[in-house]
Amino acid sequence: MLNNYPRWKYAVLVVVIALGIIYALPNMYGEDPAVQILGLQNAAVDAALEDKIKNLLAADNLSYKSITIDDKQMLLRFVNTAAQISSRDLIKTNLGADYSVALNLAPATPTWLTWFGAQPMKLGLDLRGGVRFVMEVDVASNLKRRLESTYGDLRNGFRQEKIYYTNFSLLSDNSMQAVFANKEDFNKAQDYLSKHQPGLVATVSNSTNGMQIAMLPAEVDQIRNYTMEQTATTLRNRVNELGVAEAIIQREGSNRIVVELPGIQDTARAKDILGKTATLDFMMEDRDGDIMQALRGRIPPGSKLLFTNNGRPVLLKNRAILTGDSIVGASSQFDSRDNRPVVAITLGGGGTNLFKETTLNNIGKNMAVVYRESSMQTVEVDGKEVTRPVTTERVISLATIQSALGNNFEISGLTLEESRDLALLLRAGALPATVSIVEERVIGPSMGQENIDKGVTSVVVGFCLILLFMTIYYSLFGVIANIALFLNLVLLLAFMSLIGATLTLPGIAGIVLTLGMAVDSNVLIFERVREELRSGLSPYASIQRGFEHAFATILDSNLTTLIVGIILYAVGTGPVKGFAVTLSLGILTSLFTSVTATRALVELVYGRRQVKKLLVGI
Repeated sequence: MLNNYPRWKYAVLVVVIALGIIYALPNMYGEDPAVQILGLQNAAVDAALEDKIKNLLAADNLSYKSITIDDKQMLLRFVNTAAQISSRDLIKTNLGADYSVALNLAPATPTWLTWFGAQPMKLGLDLRGGVRFVMEVDVASNLKRRLESTYGDLRNGFRQEKIYYTNFSLLSDNSMQAVFANKEDFNKAQDYLSKHQPGLVATVSNSTNGMQIAMLPAEVDQIRNYTMEQTATTLRNRVNELGVAEAIIQREGSNRIVVELPGIQDTARAKDILGKTATLDFMMEDRDGDIMQALRGRIPPGSKLLFTNNGRPVLLKNRAILTGDSIVGASSQFDSRDNRPVVAITLGGGGTNLFKETTLNNIGKNMAVVYRESSMQTVEVDGKEVTRPVTTERVISLATIQSALGNNFEISGLTLEESRDLALLLRAGALPATVSIVEERVIGPSMGQENIDKGVTSVVVGFCLILLFMTIYYSLFGVIANIALFLNLVLLLAFMSLIGATLTLPGIAGIVLTLGMAVDSNVLIFERVREELRSGLSPYASIQRGFEHAFATILDSNLTTLIVGIILYAVGTGPVKGFAVTLSLGILTSLFTSVTATRALVELVYGRRQVKKLLVGI
């Protein structure tokens, strides 16, 4: 019987296997101990810095494998961790606070594999070691502050529209109670709310001409989601200062954020970065003061001397006309008139009246955006290390006021990159709500390595036992199943590497389970083939009928498990998601290998000749 298996299926199988090998290979090369250097506040990471670091390492007889500069950061690879740690300490001491210097593990993937975009799988916290924080966001306080701000805006709006009330107060249930002088004012208030405050809903209260005002559920959800997203964005940008690769920052529930920092053992530094407080102030430039005298230390009363990101001194009036708490939105855009990059600002909190009045009276003058950050830092005092709060301030923008500014205005005079950075700082420079660490867990690198060793051992032992059983019980068909099983493992690793999935300890358990399920599919096929042989069909007909009749059962069992995996991913968190991802991908790869790869190999062996007997085991 000639092989009638389509050649295009063989071609597809060969291409898939080749790509699978390419994208799975990076996981075989391991990682190099590395030191990552990131420039802070626009500090240069260039060839001059590279020469400086080379000289530092040479002076201390510290050898390294390579130095690369990419995306404004430098990566130094070392042969062992001893040289890595010594070099980190030396570099950190000499570069100072302008650079973030952190330990890291860099993939040792060969250059030719990177041409295909092949990268190894990311390792989770339980395999790589590091720290895990669960941070609770005080969303309720943020909602209360937003309601208080809205309450103030309504009082001013009612006053301007001459809507008179006898009582207007905030209630403890995050709503407002208003009692108006007469029915006419009551109706005018309803019209005002519908036109100017679409996010509020008013209901008639028991009082005469009274109403209760509250936020719509959709508005509350929007504020909650905005608060959580902005908090996560702020934390993500702060984590970048640590130079941590593959950091995980994700929401958990309605008011918590999980921060996982693989490869970090310095919990004090991690907590310092995450716990920083940052605010924004808008200040007017002091044109009357002498900048040269201020640089000599003679700063005029009521003024302050600050510097821009590029070191330019700016003398400002020491009074904030607006703080970052009043900003509810910021985005980088292009001016419709001349296509210049601008930052569009939206105000929605208190303090806007002073801002409007000040900008109206100071057209043509410069206004600065000041970024102020406070953090706990360890300093040496009288030979002892003392931890105390340190505040840093810098001017991130200095622009001329073109006209009186309202709730929406633009900041111009910036490059495209500067406008994007400024929008990011305005949106995420300050935490929109208070956060507190409610859970902290540290996993050492030794425990992570132990988990890896035990996980790999479990995969190897399970794989070898399956190979042995299949070879003994199913003879040549068992060998074919073992080849398909190996291809399944290769494709699973390739898929996880390709999509950037993070491998965790439960993920290794998912791999072991996947191998067992893949064998189960082959067992169903082979047993069906044996049944067809016993019923009197020819060997080749038994092969065809066996694969055809087993397919429905295989699809049903795998589809059911896949649904469970999807549900686990949807409702689970952390380790559960890692298991669900591995299991779901494993089901897809095992379906492909057990049905397509196994069939192709069987056809290749038995489909090119007349067969009197199938070596399908006992």
